[in-house]
Amino acid sequence: MMRACCSGVFGVLAVILLAGCGSVRSSELPVVVKRTQMQMGTLVSITVVAPSREIGRSSIEAGFREIKRLEQMLSTWIQTSELSQVNAAAGQRPVVVGPETLDLIVRSLEMAGLTEGGFNIAVGPAVEAWSVTDRQRVPSHAELQSLKSLVDWTTIQIDRQARTIFLPKPGMRIDVGGVGKGYAADRAVDVLKRAGARGGVVALSGDIKTFGDLPGMQGFPVGIRHPRQKDAMAATIDLKNEAISTAGDYERYFEQDGVRYHHILDPQSLQPARKCQSVTVIAAEGTVADGLDTGIFVLGPERGMALVERLPDVEAVIIDDQGEMTVSSGLRSRLRYP
Repeated sequence: MMRACCSGVFGVLAVILLAGCGSVRSSELPVVVKRTQMQMGTLVSITVVAPSREIGRSSIEAGFREIKRLEQMLSTWIQTSELSQVNAAAGQRPVVVGPETLDLIVRSLEMAGLTEGGFNIAVGPAVEAWSVTDRQRVPSHAELQSLKSLVDWTTIQIDRQARTIFLPKPGMRIDVGGVGKGYAADRAVDVLKRAGARGGVVALSGDIKTFGDLPGMQGFPVGIRHPRQKDAMAATIDLKNEAISTAGDYERYFEQDGVRYHHILDPQSLQPARKCQSVTVIAAEGTVADGLDTGIFVLGPERGMALVERLPDVEAVIIDDQGEMTVSSGLRSRLRYP
């Protein structure tokens, strides 16, 4: 028996706006404005706290424009994007890219190093071989082994001075799907602030960035989804000027002969990583939270939590393959449990 499953509206996380979900009519209080639309292949929600409804609406429009701009630059589904051009030139020539694309790739490679290759922007050929939400087939060992040379992130060549990216082998490709939404959330928050918003939340599927506070509250309450209980929360936390991202084996998967095959691959074996059910990372930047959650998922609870404890301004909640939860030292006093 085979069964496919995809995440819900906000995937692994849910922003719980317990107060102020509509506008506050008093002239002495700010208003809360929210808007949702499809971008980057997912449902994106922007909520802002602003001095007026007009500023709230205009700031949200600016935030969505920024996300759209980044999508045109970074999406591998858009043939004219900078990353699509890099992939098309694999094995042929370096490609000049803009400073933002170069910065994101450089930072992605840094996170690959931190996670011992657990986070890998070159793993796309193996992800396609599995195609867990489409074909739902288990690739052969020989098929996966033939892709090994194409998923080696250490061969990606960056020339910062010339601002080029080069993939040395034909068939290689890079995809920032594992970090791009967090990056877009960071950039959108910058735009919201410049447009006059005092606080808010940008949520791209399970990647969430917050700034400021809800009226009458400290920060924004966010729920961490339980990996095995649908619509249940494993814990809740109030975020202020922080980002949160979760990688889970329940986001995209199929089951065959009682085995769950999900989309988070161990780049060493090119098999689904098996040591965790979910990893939630909280960091100052969405880019960091988004990239590290996948890498830590691959590393597993022991090595992953050891990495978290070494990094400044990074915390995590790891639920292992047996359903046991481990919480980093800086989060233990902040989590609320159902």
